[in-house]
Amino acid sequence: MTPTLDLVVHDAREVVVGPDENENGDDDGLRRHENAGIAVVDGRVAAVGPTNELRRAYPPENARESLDATGKTVVPGFVDAHTHACFAGDRSDEFEAKLRGASYGELLAQGGGILRTVRAVRETSTRELTADLLAHLDVMLAHGTTTVEVKSGYGLDTETELRMLRAMADADDAHPVDVVPTFMGAHAVPQGRTGDDYVEDVVCEQLPAVADQGIARFCDVFCDEGAFTPEQSRRVLDAGRDHGLTPKVHAEELAHTGGARLASQVEAASADHLLRATAADVEALVDADVVPVLLPGTAFSLGGDYADARAMLDAGAPAALATDFNPNCFARSMPFAMTLACVGMRLTPAEALVAATAHAARALDFGAGPGGGERGTLREDAPADLAVVDAPSHTHLAYDFDVNRVERVVKGGEVVHRD
Repeated sequence: MTPTLDLVVHDAREVVVGPDENENGDDDGLRRHENAGIAVVDGRVAAVGPTNELRRAYPPENARESLDATGKTVVPGFVDAHTHACFAGDRSDEFEAKLRGASYGELLAQGGGILRTVRAVRETSTRELTADLLAHLDVMLAHGTTTVEVKSGYGLDTETELRMLRAMADADDAHPVDVVPTFMGAHAVPQGRTGDDYVEDVVCEQLPAVADQGIARFCDVFCDEGAFTPEQSRRVLDAGRDHGLTPKVHAEELAHTGGARLASQVEAASADHLLRATAADVEALVDADVVPVLLPGTAFSLGGDYADARAMLDAGAPAALATDFNPNCFARSMPFAMTLACVGMRLTPAEALVAATAHAARALDFGAGPGGGERGTLREDAPADLAVVDAPSHTHLAYDFDVNRVERVVKGGEVVHRD
């Protein structure tokens, strides 16, 4: 069967391929080309290089579609590796309460926070959950996200957790953005229950049902103060692995409780948040090849400290970025997460871009090796997921934080969003 030339993007001011792997890289750690283009065959990157050479090998007139990117930048599609984008209800009043001094823990103790969203989700139909998630995916796509992880955890009972996962699967079928579902029944302890009692439900009832449903890929747990202890968390993650789900851990966000060390011990795909991680924690994550996923939007929305991204990168950890989009952190833009990472965690724009693409792909087990393998890069044979940015360099993604510079988004070689 003759391969199909799906797309040629040509005359870009800059094409960012991905992290430098000691070939054609610049001092900022990126492999990139100037005055370049990309050819896409059968949904995958066939070639990246100077436009003149690309035009000769892949004439734009022979493609199903061509994009003139003159003066613009092409980057890999963003991979948002940590969200709670499937939810219902409105917690904007809690934003005001926090500004008046209420803490996250105080709101949770009063039945607010996660528990408030749980009540709203239980009262919302699966169809409505799907519709709301699709609307959020539209916004994410418009800002260049092509793959997003979405967690359950606003059900805290078997029926609602399964409905949330079903909504994710339905949204994935209906939308260009790839949705990666994560089961997070251990998100909070329901009111009137003890942690041990509820963990018994998660392990003995929820997880078998989730495995039978066959939608979730990961099992996450909130291992932190006021949520689940490392011992309780380990029980959930071990049971999840027994059911074929790869572990993830919410770790060291509110207090240092041992979540990062647990993530290394269970060989989790990622440990997320890490605001209070120590140097020993980071070393353990590196040794176990666990990706640290950093969520600067959470620190920004809470007015708190940021994770020490520089220490993680210096230790050799492939630090990733994500939005943590949820009712407590209402931000769906990966470029804005990049801005916060640059300002709040002192990453360079190049480091933030790699964290939002290649490293984030590693946190979702897409590909292996330095740079995240396939997704999150524009290397040859990678899926042709990319964003055309109306700016002369990748730096503007983080620099121009008051506007959305993403003009076109391509998924699998097909233009799926036009500004």
